[in-house]
Amino acid sequence: MESIKNQLIFFLLILSYSVAYSQTGQVKTVLTDNESMPVIYANAVLYNSVDSTITKIETSDDQGVVNFANIPYGRYYLEATYVGYNDLRKSNIDLNENQRIVDLGKLVFEASSVQLAEAVITANRVLVEIKPDRTVFNVEGTINSVGDNGMGLLRKAPGVLVDNNDNISVLSRSGVLIYVDGRRLPLSGDDLVAYLTNLPAEQIDRIDIITNPGAKYEAEGNAGIIDIRLKKDKNLGYNGSFGINASQGRYSVGGVNASGNYRNKKVNVFGTLGSGMGEKYHETNFINRQNNFILNENSLDLGTYNFTNYKVGTDFFITPKQTIGILVTGGTGHNNSNSTNTTDISSEQSAGKIDSILYAKNEGDANRNNINVNVNYAFSDKVQNVIVDFDYGIYNNNNNTLQPNQYFDPTSTNLLSEFNTAYETPVNIDILTFKVDYDHDLFGGKVGLGTKLSKVGTDNTFRFYNVENGSQVINNRRSNQFDYTENVYAAYLTYARPITKKLSVSAGVRSEITDATGNLQAFLPELQEPPVELNYTNHFPTVGLTYQINQMNTVSLNYGKRINRPDYNVLNPFNIQSSELSFRKGNPFLRPEIVNNLELGYSLFYRYNLKLSYSKTSDQITRLIAPDDTNPKAGFITWENLAEQELFSANISAPVDIKKWWNMYLNVNAAYIDNQADYGEGAIVDVQTFTYSIFQQSTFTLPAGFKGEISGYYSGPGVWGGVFKYGPTWSLNLGLQKIFLDDKLNMKLSMNDLFYKSGWSGKSEFNGLVSEGMGQWDSRKVALSLSYNFGNSNVKSRKRKTGIEEEANRVSN
Repeated sequence: MESIKNQLIFFLLILSYSVAYSQTGQVKTVLTDNESMPVIYANAVLYNSVDSTITKIETSDDQGVVNFANIPYGRYYLEATYVGYNDLRKSNIDLNENQRIVDLGKLVFEASSVQLAEAVITANRVLVEIKPDRTVFNVEGTINSVGDNGMGLLRKAPGVLVDNNDNISVLSRSGVLIYVDGRRLPLSGDDLVAYLTNLPAEQIDRIDIITNPGAKYEAEGNAGIIDIRLKKDKNLGYNGSFGINASQGRYSVGGVNASGNYRNKKVNVFGTLGSGMGEKYHETNFINRQNNFILNENSLDLGTYNFTNYKVGTDFFITPKQTIGILVTGGTGHNNSNSTNTTDISSEQSAGKIDSILYAKNEGDANRNNINVNVNYAFSDKVQNVIVDFDYGIYNNNNNTLQPNQYFDPTSTNLLSEFNTAYETPVNIDILTFKVDYDHDLFGGKVGLGTKLSKVGTDNTFRFYNVENGSQVINNRRSNQFDYTENVYAAYLTYARPITKKLSVSAGVRSEITDATGNLQAFLPELQEPPVELNYTNHFPTVGLTYQINQMNTVSLNYGKRINRPDYNVLNPFNIQSSELSFRKGNPFLRPEIVNNLELGYSLFYRYNLKLSYSKTSDQITRLIAPDDTNPKAGFITWENLAEQELFSANISAPVDIKKWWNMYLNVNAAYIDNQADYGEGAIVDVQTFTYSIFQQSTFTLPAGFKGEISGYYSGPGVWGGVFKYGPTWSLNLGLQKIFLDDKLNMKLSMNDLFYKSGWSGKSEFNGLVSEGMGQWDSRKVALSLSYNFGNSNVKSRKRKTGIEEEANRVSN
């Protein structure tokens, strides 16, 4: 009898357990940012709606997935948090016998206070976010961006350095690619500088810095990618904005910009328009010692410019899973420059006594225009995504320069000799690309594969004229045409998945076949040279490991191999003169550089981040200053391949909440660089240097609704290019902000480089030429910006990449 009783009790316990277990369900979701990138290791908490008690706590995995299992039937709400994002809340979650599995789909972390269905975001973005694959510099929230431009903001971005020739490096590595809205910007050299200078900060939302991209990304770019993300709109309806900005330094700059968006369930139409004008100033001074001559060269560059850029697009939502879009972007610009180049010439024997003076007063006129057309198809469901892009871009630059070269005696009164020249340098570039990207859930992870075809054709003409008695006579010996064609065929395969609950892995490989030809056509047949042909195949593996030590400590290790092909302009052998004794020229025999990058990262509390990296580059493409072979007084800047560069770097970032009303962000970067090369006959590069930089920004909540900022940087000594060692430079900025009219009118006032210390100075020694120089530009200024938003402020235009972006950073004049 007792045995039967015990069996009955046991049976009832099993039955009650089974019933209880059968009355539980599952809640799952995927956490992403507004770029559809998974937000990993975010904290997700499921609360009981009746008494707000915690039912379950989980963290998102490396795919952003959160899974709450064995949850009793009931009514719940979910809250998710991640440092650098705004808190996210999802209400009205019902688990019952009719709905045992609730799939919330994607929940998107956003950066401003908007309503997204039932997900509400309320917090503000921090200045800098450190994510698993990138560093995000949130520009829109900083007051000191007022009146600035894309180039100025890159000077302030953590880990980014802009040298005296406006070359951009990241973590002391050169060869960075510039993207805008996920599209590689098809510009480099002077054209890239002009574009970024003409891109108002008021149009920029944030800057993504990706130092070690995966195999899905183009293998081009040794230092990775800088992606400038423009401001976007957010939901159904219509909206628009209009803004004006003006700054005053030594000279004045101003601009206007406008944007609009309309979206319903079937179509989305959007566009932006920006225009500006201003005056520019740049001054340099070099003392060059070569071949027993001393040349003291001063260049003062003044000029005016105006620009217009535009973007217009339409997306058609064919089905809930399929979209077709057309996007047209472009711009025009005109630059008028007047530069005075003065060179005092003396000999070492005369102890610096001036023998003669060269005056070269250049007058330049440049017109630039470009247009890009993208056709995009996208398919997406819960397990797979397909993106197809077709792009075509045209870039036309026309430059005309008049350059008199007049030699005077030391008193500058008697003309000794005169050689006046002029040159025209029209450049036409066509870029055609086609790419397909596909990813699919597989074996508990995600597999990705894709292919890309690109065709680039550049037509560079250099017509050199001797100016005689006011007439221009073409000099066929110094005139030529350089045509460059490049075809790249690429394919990649990637896979990522969690190995354990704490360890995740991602790996991939990208293969590229390059077929390129550079053909230099001389105007005189006897000067004709054979074409330069390049045909090579490269494979670029990437691998990454992420280990979650515990909820607040994460370690990551990433390796990647990349290539950096020379920009189209640095292959062009034309001599672009500042004067008869100072010029720059390209090198059609440059080889692509190959780099291996290794990065170790550590994150504490999702706030404090440390990154250690090592890179070794073969055939490093670098800029060198060298003496001319034919004129003992002349020197030039050119591009060469270093044999090898090794670089060790460390980066620390930390947001600090000092007081409730005072928040500070600190970023420190340090690097050790070793450059090695031997070109024979004593032309040796053997340079080692340690460099560091410190960036900080403090934000203050002030009375009466005002917001204040104090920001600045200090950059220690370092090296640019192969041998130019530069000294320290620093800047201090102030800002003030106030919002009026129900948050529709935004006023920002800033004062940049208060002490005028952002100029540079340095010294180069190479192949018998010792060059010491310094330079400055119009960096100290006061700026005011006013912007007004109207309509529904939550209208969203679709974000997408195009195919032509991969060729973007290599186009120049």
